[in-house]
Amino acid sequence: MLNLSALFYTEVEFEPCLFVNLNLREDDRADIAEAKNDVRMALRDGIPRVYADEGHPGKVPQPRFFTQGSWAYKTLNAPAQKPQQADVDDGCYLPLSFLILTDSPSVAADVFFDVAEKALASLVEEKGWKLSGKPTCIRVEISDLAHIDIPLYAIPDKEFETLVKAENVRRAALEGIRNFAEAAVDSWDELPTTKVLLAHREEGWMHSDPRPVKEWFVDQVETKGEQLRRVVRYIKAYRDWTWKAGGPSSILLMAAATPLFVKQDRRDDQALVDVVRQLPTALRKGVNNPVNQKESLTDRLRASNDDIDMVEQAAAQFEDLGRRLQATLDAGNAEQACTWLRGLFGSRLPDRPDRVKVGAAVSAVAAAIAASPAIAGPSELVGRTRAG
Repeated sequence: MLNLSALFYTEVEFEPCLFVNLNLREDDRADIAEAKNDVRMALRDGIPRVYADEGHPGKVPQPRFFTQGSWAYKTLNAPAQKPQQADVDDGCYLPLSFLILTDSPSVAADVFFDVAEKALASLVEEKGWKLSGKPTCIRVEISDLAHIDIPLYAIPDKEFETLVKAENVRRAALEGIRNFAEAAVDSWDELPTTKVLLAHREEGWMHSDPRPVKEWFVDQVETKGEQLRRVVRYIKAYRDWTWKAGGPSSILLMAAATPLFVKQDRRDDQALVDVVRQLPTALRKGVNNPVNQKESLTDRLRASNDDIDMVEQAAAQFEDLGRRLQATLDAGNAEQACTWLRGLFGSRLPDRPDRVKVGAAVSAVAAAIAASPAIAGPSELVGRTRAG
């Protein structure tokens, strides 16, 4: 039997492994962070200005921002292949005047989409970026490598004032940090726990708070250990290598894998195969949002393509992955194991058989399974896979 863990993760400095190779390059990460900061500054100054220039009622102060999604969960992977892009979600929080005894802001959601897009227009033109829209966000495509999605949220005006005061206190505490916009406003602690509304282009304002999912995953990692975060990233890496476009969403994979995870000391390979072998059953049974059991994440995947049962396709694909991973572990030839694994995860998994610990002799059954033809790959969907 083989110990392949060092190919996935190692603490030995300068030794290549899949985990390190999944990270964005430092200069790419810096470029994304700078672009995110530029977007924030354009919205911070531009939303109040455009809103007033267009003659809308009332006054909107400068918005506040909170990064969410894979960048916040620390599960963001670099894209595996074109046309995939790293997906950065940066929520823009706006204070709105609420109608008395109602649950909706007095200003229509589409007004703020329009104002925010106009606030970004000159920056996008100057940088040569591309501006587009999705039902729940504004998308700024900053390069072939990455895009920034900006969902717009609303909280009551009185509570927004609490955010401003908290930020001023935090500003003083962080004096000396040059990039305040990046460092000081990413804390989620100051945002009140009251109702948060998300702007939707077709449905107006809808209840949606991104914080509970992040808090749930952070709690799971604190309880189960950092190996959980790595296993989620390996699964996403397989998704990105297998589905050039489309495929199961990152939140679905995270929500499905986390309850199945059991820590395996110094054995990321074993922890991964243990989760993957259980994934098909979990997907077929149905996976819900971990903080909202009424929201089915598998139903959302199934609805993404009317012609193909995407849930069954994903389940079958991970079933195949589980068999092949187990066969590779049961093998006894390090060179062949590296070849098999690189077929599953791509060239980002290092071809370093010298780092594989070889145990028992190769199993004939394992070799037969691993050498058998792969199942038909998933059909390519229209649109971009978000590598994050």
